[in-house]
Amino acid sequence: MGLDDAAAPGWTPKPLAPGALGADRPAVPSPMAAASRQPEPPPVDVCAAIEAVLAAAATALDGGTSTAQLLDRARGLARLINLAQAELARTVAHAEAVDAAYADGLTGMKPWLRGHTAATGPEAAAVLAAGRLARRMPAVGAGAAAGGVSASQVSLIGRILTDDIWATGDAVGADLAALDELVARTAVHAPRTLGDVCRRIADAIDPDGPAPIDPIEGRGLRISRRADGSRAIRGELDAAGGEQVEAALEAIAAAGRCEGDLRSREQRAADALVQVAALHLAAGDLPMLRKVKPQVTALIQLEDLADPQTRPAAAQLGSGATADNTVARQAACDGDVARILLGTDGLPLDVGRAHRLVPAHIRRAAEVRDGGCVFAGCHAPAWWCDAHHLVHWIDGGETSLTNTALLCERHHTQVHHGYRLEWDLDEGCWRTYRPDGREIITGVLTDTTGQPIDHRRDPDPRLFPASG
Repeated sequence: MGLDDAAAPGWTPKPLAPGALGADRPAVPSPMAAASRQPEPPPVDVCAAIEAVLAAAATALDGGTSTAQLLDRARGLARLINLAQAELARTVAHAEAVDAAYADGLTGMKPWLRGHTAATGPEAAAVLAAGRLARRMPAVGAGAAAGGVSASQVSLIGRILTDDIWATGDAVGADLAALDELVARTAVHAPRTLGDVCRRIADAIDPDGPAPIDPIEGRGLRISRRADGSRAIRGELDAAGGEQVEAALEAIAAAGRCEGDLRSREQRAADALVQVAALHLAAGDLPMLRKVKPQVTALIQLEDLADPQTRPAAAQLGSGATADNTVARQAACDGDVARILLGTDGLPLDVGRAHRLVPAHIRRAAEVRDGGCVFAGCHAPAWWCDAHHLVHWIDGGETSLTNTALLCERHHTQVHHGYRLEWDLDEGCWRTYRPDGREIITGVLTDTTGQPIDHRRDPDPRLFPASG
């Protein structure tokens, strides 16, 4: 099919094959179909629980409350937390089983928890894992549902008595129900020995341990970004890979040492890692990233860039983190400085040209405005994103900033198959709508009294607010 055929009146995209990325999911009759409802209060039982906790939070603690009463209150609230976490895990696991997150354009409940409840990746994974473990080990699940087993204990049990261990126990005929009861009793009555009991059970079920695996499969690296733009790095390498990385870092660290160098070994290794990245970025020999060479970018006002004094949170890095102006001044020493004009509303002005593909200068402006994927609940950074035409080029849409939105690959596919984006001029933010026209709302604060929910979502604060 040529472009002329695609532009013919009445042409619509062909539906994706079942199971393909972005394809419609088959309807599953389930109470969790409420996930695709209009925004409304939670179910009555959850509303009652929220109201009870809010009433408890309004209770004054001074004026006659004894120390014993305070301790009893803390103990009861700890059980309440266990109850709430267990019920959240149960609900999330069931929602995952019926693909409820697809109603909000997401692949599962882990990204849904991240995008809609502000949970971190590890927190979301722990909730889902706890729900699955409660199904696999009903006695432990019952203990958690009664508030006697905490979420941290459930996490410990899941790390040791994995799905594979439990499946092996089933295959060899172990009495899993009795073992489940033993673990549940230990968690409640002898919590300090819980880890030892779980490890003994795992060793008894599978004394040989897990089968050997490709050492490369054990590699992992996580870079966590803090609020101030700094990073925490955690990872693991196999023996061969670790040897290569350590040799390269040691060579650069040794070359950079001079007389009087007081840096610790850890500081020298970290400096060497940064130097490796800086060398390759400067050489320009890295693969292209979204049609442009990978680079360090920093958005900053001209007066902040020129100011030699430190100005906190004056620059916005390409990852979306904020940093002081010294970071941008350092990057500008041997980097290019590009000018982006902002309007009175703090948004980039239209810098469009008549091209089918979004050119680099329009993409830069979109990154300034959007910061990353604009689909509701998605946190994908700008470098993961495609530049999407709101009105497709083939349908007469211009290549301009106002007709461009950043979307990660998955949500770019979904927007081309039923989901819709719209820029809210009044609020200055993007809104996302399901194929049936209903808006996807994020956040955990909901009205428990039956009053209509305020649909408005405050946009992220602008790095450079409009001047009066």
